[in-house]
Amino acid sequence: MGSSFQDLEVWQRAKALAVIACRLLQQFKSFALKDQIVRSAVSVPSNIVEGAERNSPKEFGLFVGYARGSLAELRTQWMIAAELGEISQSDSD
Repeated sequence: MGSSFQDLEVWQRAKALAVIACRLLQQFKSFALKDQIVRSAVSVPSNIVEGAERNSPKEFGLFVGYARGSLAELRTQWMIAAELGEISQSDSD
């Protein structure tokens, strides 16, 4: 895995998504759902970097799988937030 995790486009995009999610949630009313969304959003780039730093393609693949699971959680939570009216439809797209 020779290069820095910061060079990975997937990590850069996942981190940017986490920042966007956190910013959009600043006015969120439901603390529990907000907390869960933040945890899922931050988990995606965190799992990518953890796998990248293991320096093993097998372990990297394992942690990418964890990141995908966290992303699926985030998508579900985002849909729930949209249905509850916590975020606008344009924000959910």
